Amino acid sequence: MTDSPDWEQRLADLWATLDDHNDETFVALMDELAAELPVDSPVAAFERAGSLDSTGRSDLAVPLYARALELGLEGQRRRRAVIQMASSLRNLGRASESAALLTEERAADSDHLDDAVSAFLALALVDTGREREAVSVALSALAPHLPRYQRSLANYARELSDQKG
Repeated sequence: MTDSPDWEQRLADLWATLDDHNDETFVALMDELAAELPVDSPVAAFERAGSLDSTGRSDLAVPLYARALELGLEGQRRRRAVIQMASSLRNLGRASESAALLTEERAADSDHLDDAVSAFLALALVDTGREREAVSVALSALAPHLPRYQRSLANYARELSDQKG
């Protein structure tokens, strides 16, 4: 994390204006903000990756996500980096890598991003030809949010997963 609440607020403010800038300007503004952090900052690498990803440059974002993780990105940003990198990998035609990364992440500690991990895993599984498993993952994530039928839906999701292929 950063030590400056001011920096975090300026970061939040910049993200809030994403649609107000053209892609190049937004990335340049993010680069300026990230440059205020130490050169080996995992947060800086992550935020720069996110700016590239959000402006259609997944090819440039993936190495920065990987770098942020290598540098020891922690907490919610670490999990977001995994999700976002996996999504970018899928967009780059590397769905098997995406699915492997997200499958591993599903086994990690649970938090409020669990459903996002499952949603992006379901997309990656579809792209790898594992549609039944993808539906199972998606239904398993959806089931707890339903006002009724949670048990039935969870059982159906498990059946789909057991019938892979």
